[in-house]
Amino acid sequence: MEMLTIKRVPTVLSNYQEDAAEPRGCGRNCLGECCLPFSKLPLYVFKSDAELPVSPSDATEEPPADFFLNSLLLGQWEDRMSRGLFRYDVTTCETKVIPGEQGFIAQLNEGRHLKKRPTEFRVDRVLQPFDPTKFNFTKVGQEEALFRFEAGEGNKARFFESAPVDGASSPSVVVINVSPIEYGHVLLIPRLLDCLPQRIDAECFLLALHMAAEAGNPYFRLGYNSLGAFATINHLHFQAYYLSLPFPVEKAPTKKIPMAKGLANSGLKVSLLMNYPVRGLVYEGGNTLKDLADVVANSCICLQKSNIPFNVLISDSGRRIFLFPQCYAEKQALGEVSQELLDTQVNPAVWEISGHMVLKRKKDYEEASEDYAWSLLAEVSLSEERFQEVKAHILEATGLVEVEVEHADVNESKGTSYQSTPADTTHFSEGCLVLQ
Repeated sequence: MEMLTIKRVPTVLSNYQEDAAEPRGCGRNCLGECCLPFSKLPLYVFKSDAELPVSPSDATEEPPADFFLNSLLLGQWEDRMSRGLFRYDVTTCETKVIPGEQGFIAQLNEGRHLKKRPTEFRVDRVLQPFDPTKFNFTKVGQEEALFRFEAGEGNKARFFESAPVDGASSPSVVVINVSPIEYGHVLLIPRLLDCLPQRIDAECFLLALHMAAEAGNPYFRLGYNSLGAFATINHLHFQAYYLSLPFPVEKAPTKKIPMAKGLANSGLKVSLLMNYPVRGLVYEGGNTLKDLADVVANSCICLQKSNIPFNVLISDSGRRIFLFPQCYAEKQALGEVSQELLDTQVNPAVWEISGHMVLKRKKDYEEASEDYAWSLLAEVSLSEERFQEVKAHILEATGLVEVEVEHADVNESKGTSYQSTPADTTHFSEGCLVLQ
């Protein structure tokens, strides 16, 4: 089979990334087996038998409900900013809401595309083996690591300012993204020393949901990009950051998929995303985080095995998950994307798909319109026919059976209205402000 390639270079995620090919050895306080087991990173232990995340006002755990996000994650992130570990100051990046029905968010981030290097893996293979000779997160310096994030026993969260690594298990670590998109931009790396490739499994996806639940804030989201959907490092990781605005996709209406089998007594609901430029599935509810994680993870596993690139947004403190099968990189490789869109150098990954457009040229930022955002994201989406095939494949693989009903034309276009459920945005603060 012919190898699909595109002229694309990834963003640098670590200060050690560009010279990763150079031998380092131990002694530089890296996150590899030579140094991490002897480190004493802070450790946050979350309750492992958590049910659905509660709202911040109802939280009763110790440490205080706002400790994880405000005191630990953002506090540590700001400390690294004061040390000059980031490649630029993201707090100075201009941000605005693009006028229009959707409320797309645009950010001018001219520093994010600097000092890049050639891509290191194929864009037409969602699953690829881990390659220790290429950059991976074991080569990150410990000064970029914020804390370990691991499951505990019982129903109480705990924090330890310094804790040795248990040699019997591989620690999950939260590190900064040195090329941040937004305030508090971090990476969650599950079982770091196991050197897992970029592929989702139920255990690691549940870990990401726990992180969203512990943050307990709707403005803190986690995202995942598969290979072929603009992941730049083939070492399992989730991204996360804080943005005090609802994403457009979170406000989009949804249409519940009636199920005849598979969700009995689970409290789960699966819906279609409506009136949005990228077709996707929305998962919400569940009696426990594990119920939700298992269904979504199995959906992702189905896409991985089928070699379908995808992106995932974990929203609403872990209560809602958006799954987007996509095809932009394939179209780009086949020369099917307009030169006008290619010139913007925007690679639509999970944040762009969710409605946060990270623009790299001042001209694009100043001229940003809803039509531009819609046209870019429409190129990401599977066709209606292909999406229906993929949806059926996912439901079958996860043991769900859809009720057969006559349905209206769902070949949605911009501005179409639907008899569907609007997103619940009551948990978002009124009158949110963005930096100008």
